[in-house]
Amino acid sequence: MNRYRQLFAFPNAWLLVITSFPARIAYGMVGLGIFFKVESELESVAIAGLAVGINAAAGAATAGVRGMIIDRYGMRWPLRIQVPAYSFMLLVLNATSDKNLLLLFALLLGLTAPPINLSVRPLWRDVVSDDWLRTAYAVDTAAMSAAGVVGPVIVTTLAVSAYSESALVVASFLMALGGGSLAMTKIARKWIPEAKPEVKISMWRHRPLQLLVVEGCFIGFGWGVFDVAVPAYATLENVPHRTAWIFAALGVANIIGGLLGGLVSKRTTPLGALRKTYLAWFLISLPLAFTYPDWSMVIGAAFLGLVGGAIQVFYWEVMEAVRPQGSPTGMMGWLWSIEGVMMAIGSASGGWISEAHSPHIALGITTICIGFGYIILTIGRARLADANKLPTDEEDLAAMKDNSPTHQ
Repeated sequence: MNRYRQLFAFPNAWLLVITSFPARIAYGMVGLGIFFKVESELESVAIAGLAVGINAAAGAATAGVRGMIIDRYGMRWPLRIQVPAYSFMLLVLNATSDKNLLLLFALLLGLTAPPINLSVRPLWRDVVSDDWLRTAYAVDTAAMSAAGVVGPVIVTTLAVSAYSESALVVASFLMALGGGSLAMTKIARKWIPEAKPEVKISMWRHRPLQLLVVEGCFIGFGWGVFDVAVPAYATLENVPHRTAWIFAALGVANIIGGLLGGLVSKRTTPLGALRKTYLAWFLISLPLAFTYPDWSMVIGAAFLGLVGGAIQVFYWEVMEAVRPQGSPTGMMGWLWSIEGVMMAIGSASGGWISEAHSPHIALGITTICIGFGYIILTIGRARLADANKLPTDEEDLAAMKDNSPTHQ
C-alpha cells in the first residue's frame, strides 16, 4: 500500500479525486433515484425499470459523441454546459408525476449527462508520470466504486424515508458541486487534446475495438438486468431498503478488488490478467440466480464486486494498449455507448422479467452474459495481442506514451 501513498505525493492527485467525487456519487444515485421515483408515482416495477432503461440508453447513445468532442476540443466548455443542464433536469424530473412526462424527462436527463468519468481518466496522464499510470487507474477505479457504494446507500435511504422527494434533489446538488469543481480545476482548464495521427484509421475498422464492442454488448445487457433485478426483487418482497445493503456490499468489495488489482497486475500481462479474473467472475456468479434479497445476495454481490473491481483495472490497461492513436476518450466513449445501450435494454427488460416471470431468471441472465463475455475474449484474444505483452515500466507504458503526448 506504500505505492498508493507515494501516488498521492504527486501534485493534484488528491485534487483530481476529491473534485470529481461528488459528481460520481450523483451518478451512483441517479439510476435508483429514477427507479424509486417512478415506482412510487406509478406503483409499477416494470415502468420504473423502463424509465431507468430509457435514461441509460439516452446517456449511452451520446457517450461516444461526447468522447470525440473532448478528444477534439478539450473538456472545458462541455462540462460547463452539461453539468448545470443535468442538475436542472434532475429537479424537473423530481417535480413530475405524469407517466409520459416521467419517461420523457428520464430520456432528456440521459441526453444531458456530463462526461465526468470520460474527463477524469485522461487527466491522470498530466498528474502522474507514466510508470504510475496503472496505480492511478486503480485509484480512479476505486473512487468510482466508492461513489457506487455511497450513492445507492444515500438514494435508497432518502427514497424510502419520509423525505423521499429529497433523493433527486441531493443528486442534483452533488452533480453541480462535483462537476462544477472539476471544470474549474487548472488541470481540466489547461488540458490539451491528444495529437491526431497523420494517417487516420476509423475506430470502427479497428479490430480490437470490434471485439470489445461484442464483449460489451453481453456485459452491458447482463449488468443492466442485474441493476434493476435487485431493487425489483427487493421491492416485490416488500424489503426495498435491502437494496442499499446489496449495492453497498458490491461497491465496497469493488473498491478492495480494484486496489488489489492495481498492486498485483504487473505479475502478468493485462490481457492475461483480464481473462483469468473474468473466468473467476463467471464462476463466482453461478450461485447468483439462487440468492434472495437477504444475506445470501449481499455475500454474492460482495464476491462479484471483489473480482469485478480488479477486472476494471485490467480492462482499462487492455483498452489503453490497443486503442488507435488520438482516441483516448473517443474509443472509451463509443465502447460505453454500445455497452450503455445494451445496459439500458437490460434495465428495461430486468423490471419486466422480474415482475412478469421471476427475479431468479433475471439474475441468471447476468451469469449467462458474463460467460459469453469470457468466451468472446478467449476466442478473439489474437486481436488483443498488443495487450498481451508483459507490462514492464519501460515496455508497456512506453507504448502508451507513443500513443499520447499529453494524457491517458
